[in-house]
Amino acid sequence: MRLLLGIAGGIAAYKTPDLVRHLRRRGHEVRCIVTAAGSRLVAVDALAAVSGQPVATSLWPDDGTMPHIALARWAEGLLIAPATADLLARTSLGLADDLLTTVLLAVEPTVPVWWCPAMNTQMWNKPPVQEHLARLRGWGHRIIGPVPGDLACGESGLGAMETPERIAAAVSGSGAGDAGS
Repeated sequence: MRLLLGIAGGIAAYKTPDLVRHLRRRGHEVRCIVTAAGSRLVAVDALAAVSGQPVATSLWPDDGTMPHIALARWAEGLLIAPATADLLARTSLGLADDLLTTVLLAVEPTVPVWWCPAMNTQMWNKPPVQEHLARLRGWGHRIIGPVPGDLACGESGLGAMETPERIAAAVSGSGAGDAGS
């Protein structure tokens, strides 16, 4: 499958090079889109090296092309890992102010979309976050995780991003589909 991996600005972004490796081992061709916040947490060059593809970072490239349309047409699947509360909210409301959110709006409705939420337990449990997830599920999007674990803030609880191995298995059809909340 031609898979776009959208990487938002959660600390779990550091796991994404390993996720790309697991996806490629399962036969997926992977291209990455990294948000501005995500690029603060994972090296774009590392993602390019493990994916074997250039990494998309801007809605406004220097060559005058429209990458959101080209990437949306290329994709046979779209995986967002990590998915932050902000990105879930913006997408569920139809807001599109960067490359990743415009691709999410431009992708065909038949293209499967998987979300891997990662955030503090208190954020995960808030009604607005759960409402945004419910809206995305209603559109047919699948949710993988989060899982209980140690969080970046030093706390433990539900909110850690699922492991790269389990995410790759779920996307490939051999793992749990919607781990939900």
